Amino acid sequence: MKWLAPLIFLCAAPVAAQNVFLLGETHDNPLHHAEQARLIAEISPTALVFEMLSPEQAELVNNSELNAALGEVIGWEDAGWSDFAMYLPIFTATDALVYGARVPRAALMAAIGTDAASVFGEDAEQFGLLQPAPEDMRQEQADAHCGALPEEMLDGMVEAQRLRDASFARTTLQALDETGGPVVLITGSGHARIDRGVPAYIAEARPDLEVYSIGIVELETDLPFDEVIATDAAEREDPCNAFR
Repeated sequence: MKWLAPLIFLCAAPVAAQNVFLLGETHDNPLHHAEQARLIAEISPTALVFEMLSPEQAELVNNSELNAALGEVIGWEDAGWSDFAMYLPIFTATDALVYGARVPRAALMAAIGTDAASVFGEDAEQFGLLQPAPEDMRQEQADAHCGALPEEMLDGMVEAQRLRDASFARTTLQALDETGGPVVLITGSGHARIDRGVPAYIAEARPDLEVYSIGIVELETDLPFDEVIATDAAEREDPCNAFR
């Protein structure tokens, strides 16, 4: 597969004094992972949190050699993520402790059937999950699934999204408390948006912290970040084909 032009830097580099950095990505774009690796080397974090990893997988990473075989050791592609070779430079860019923030499928299904706060547990109020979801999140979920979801599923999908964002925030704060920071979260760009993604949940729980969100995106975006780095898009089939 052919990858296109170099990265386009739209804002200044982050200040290393931040407590938490979010590096949003498009999962199947290797340009994004190369940029994440560069930023991690600059930030020099004490902890690296992955949306993609469970806590058990993170423990395996912390006790394994960081080489091409790591993906097989932790079952990376079995979970449906893009080629591990694209992500390996992120792991090798630092000797930081790795944390897994992945939300189990059973928990996501429970949130779809009830609500994010009930599944999240006793810290739900602290992280703002008792507040109503923004109204336009329903339309965003409809658009993200190419208009293929039944109307009655949209509220549940919003709750699953909120559960994931709040859970990523909680694991990120755990990593900060245990290692002192700075902490880097590797996640999809939608989770890194500052208005209602992970930064918003961190701000609810710990408004004293300095959080810096970098959206590494394909071409133009209207999502809000502290900094935007744009790249060419990866060559891929129309993702809506999966719903046809």
